[in-house]
Amino acid sequence: MSSMRPPASGCEGAGVTRDTLIAKRAAALGDADEGAPLHSRVREAIRRHVRNGELIDESGRLMTEAELVKHFGVSRITIRHAIQPLVAEGIFSRERGRGTFLRSNESEHWVGRLLGLSELLKDVGQEPGARIIGQGMTNRMDDAVRDALQERAVFELKRLRLADGSPIAIEHAFYPPDIGLEIETRDLTAIVMYRVFEGELGLEIGRAAQTISATLADEDAAGLLSVSVGSALISLERLTAASDGRPLEFLRSLYLPEHFRFTVHLTRGRPGPRPSTPITKD
Repeated sequence: MSSMRPPASGCEGAGVTRDTLIAKRAAALGDADEGAPLHSRVREAIRRHVRNGELIDESGRLMTEAELVKHFGVSRITIRHAIQPLVAEGIFSRERGRGTFLRSNESEHWVGRLLGLSELLKDVGQEPGARIIGQGMTNRMDDAVRDALQERAVFELKRLRLADGSPIAIEHAFYPPDIGLEIETRDLTAIVMYRVFEGELGLEIGRAAQTISATLADEDAAGLLSVSVGSALISLERLTAASDGRPLEFLRSLYLPEHFRFTVHLTRGRPGPRPSTPITKD
């Protein structure tokens, strides 16, 4: 729908000044984080505009690259780098010969992409960090950890996670002993865990099972996250396994809810076939 397209502009003419282009870019980006990389700012601006029904037509088709270049006053490569993560997240889909289309009216979708917190923060232009609360080998873990990792003793790592220096989460992770001894030799305040798994330890991550729920901050969590006791938090529990099924990490995390949002994209269709035998947990 043409009313959602930006009005034609003369800024492409030879007489346009650099200040005019900068002013145009600032207006298009709106309140995107000025400290973030340009492509990240454009990506977040696209999220915001699409949420408001802008930059797309009635069919959900996103503006063309050329139109987005003109709208934001940036290069084509910046637009491509901005859109690609949105496609990977499942917000948009590309259709050959037709364009890029919004997959639903939501700006974020749960599509099962496995990323560590450091990777997520870097992706949105924030600087990840951590403060070590505790680490070391232990055999005093609860049954859930013991059953998940299938170990009699584990390496545990508890960290306060930071974004641009501010606390946003508490992570309590458990690892098999051999993996723990490897990661213990690295800088655990800056480690990008899954990249170390794959790039340095030769571990092929296959899948993860994750449970998300709500909880309230106890005295310890409130003190670490600088919130009041009883404040609402997001609770996450995740078991990550190798491609051969071997458990690699059991993670429990508490997040400040203002920093995270999980949206599940659901469709309603005909129910699939039921399994011929019951699925039970040993």
